[in-house]
Amino acid sequence: MENSQKLENLLNLALDTKEEEREKSQALQVGYDENSGKWELIVRYHGSADGMRSLPGTQVETLLGGYAVVWTPEEQIDVLAALPEVEYVEKPKWLLYEVESGKAVSCIDVLQQDLPSRLFPGDETGGEGGLASPVGTLSGRGVLVAVLDSGIDYTLPEFRWADGSSRILGLWDQTLSLEFTKEQIDEALAASDPEKRYRLVPSRDLSGHGTAVAGIAAGGGQTTGGETGSQGQTGGGIPRYRGVAPASELLVVKLGTPGERSFPRTTELMRGLDYVLRKAQELNRPVAVNISIGNNYGSHDGTTLLETFVDEAAGFSPNCIVIGSGNEGGAAGHSSGVLEQPLPGTDRSQLVELSVGVYETALSVQLWKSYVDSFGVELSAPDGVSVGPFRPEQGPQRYVLGGAEVLIYYGEPKPHSRSQEIFLDFIPRATYLESGVWKFRLIPEKIVEGRYDFWLPGTSILNRGTRFLRQTQDVTLTIPSTAARAITVGAYDSRRDSYAEFSGRGYLRNLDLVKPELVAPGVEIMAPRVGGGYGPQTGTSFAAPFVTGSAALLMEWGMVKGNDPYLYGEKVKAYLTRGARQFGGGGLRFPNNRVGYGALCVRGSLPG
Repeated sequence: MENSQKLENLLNLALDTKEEEREKSQALQVGYDENSGKWELIVRYHGSADGMRSLPGTQVETLLGGYAVVWTPEEQIDVLAALPEVEYVEKPKWLLYEVESGKAVSCIDVLQQDLPSRLFPGDETGGEGGLASPVGTLSGRGVLVAVLDSGIDYTLPEFRWADGSSRILGLWDQTLSLEFTKEQIDEALAASDPEKRYRLVPSRDLSGHGTAVAGIAAGGGQTTGGETGSQGQTGGGIPRYRGVAPASELLVVKLGTPGERSFPRTTELMRGLDYVLRKAQELNRPVAVNISIGNNYGSHDGTTLLETFVDEAAGFSPNCIVIGSGNEGGAAGHSSGVLEQPLPGTDRSQLVELSVGVYETALSVQLWKSYVDSFGVELSAPDGVSVGPFRPEQGPQRYVLGGAEVLIYYGEPKPHSRSQEIFLDFIPRATYLESGVWKFRLIPEKIVEGRYDFWLPGTSILNRGTRFLRQTQDVTLTIPSTAARAITVGAYDSRRDSYAEFSGRGYLRNLDLVKPELVAPGVEIMAPRVGGGYGPQTGTSFAAPFVTGSAALLMEWGMVKGNDPYLYGEKVKAYLTRGARQFGGGGLRFPNNRVGYGALCVRGSLPG
């Protein structure tokens, strides 16, 4: 298929490879349905979508801000890209889950001392002059909390009012292609027979990730098994593990594809975000959105269609989008450096070594550089055999090396980015890649800027031994936490008041935008479990919902209680960063690329 400048590098490569190669690849097959022969694609367009809809065998789902998810036969992709209204096309990628009281250290408890132990749908939860704080008691009432994740155990008391009715106003289970209303969930909850309950609303959280995230952001603290005594109650009778915004109602999207139990895709996240924002607008409520998943594919400068869609969505109705920074900080999935212009007779090449663990079935590597720079790339297998230097040619280059077929593809800069990608896909000829140290030698030719960045896919899908030997911990934020208008949240260990080494670090590649903006507790956080009880959770997945719930509290104070009708979006970010607590010793400068402006402190973010 002819390469199109409107198609991203990875999609061009996928279309240029044989189907049997794609099936073995870690990245190329994502988005292709072999039964129908169709691709699921992300399209940015302007004007009308009618031209896309007119293509034979094509279905189009339009999203906010000039984006669409399109299903089209492979033979129609060139025609799709040639439409004048189509600006750019990407294929989906996998998204990976980023896997004692955080509320107290986050200055939240002081705002909730007047809350009753049980909350009812219509009761008042603190006035303008509560005893705990001059700003009054805050619980998130009147603000929606949206969780885009692995689903939710909707049966838990954690997500129900004290009268037993559900606090979930909408549950879209993408794996079932079904949406459930509050009325349907209440009917299921009223069923005494669990079998009947799950016939009425068959959505389940199979991993428990989404249930834990929702519980931290907005749980009521009433889950069976942790409700009484020292496990579940404070001395004053308030549930110990109550979430940050326990009176917020919820919108939940279980991300995924019907019939599949693998990781969700970027297209499903975009459709889920579109759903919750439109639903919040329909209900005329502000909404705080939590995203605790991400991936490593992209230049990490905010320019993929997923990142720009998040930025567009942030401007649609009163909302606040909160995203965890990922757990790649210490995972050795990133290596970077700066090449220098060689002088005559000198060798200024640089070596980047990648250790591949045993039993690795596939691997992809991204190398990002400025388009103005030119340098050759040689690759050596663990047995010492080398190929290259590769040349910047259009179309895939194929080499057999170390028992693997290596596909190399040079991309072009995008209309909205000057970065160039060199993508390498390692496909074993047998079952596994050759373990050992693979070496990339970068040979400078014409160097103006010089910076280069290597990224592996999210290391949670790789074997433990697969890592760069010289890791760069900076710019390890996962995408889409790199979106400019999102609030990006890292993790810290609130028990030791120290940075969590796994937490993804900023800033963005080639940009000085402060990311993450702040950190929240993310180590050994007690959260509700599917089926009841509580258990410890660690990761930025569980730091982000502290900030999501806090955003709901700020929007309640501003928009619901009438103190500031414009307290959403970037203004919430400004309030949270102003109140962030600096920690780690007097020698540390703020903001910095580990913790941004500091640790979450909601009371310090509010006036008075």
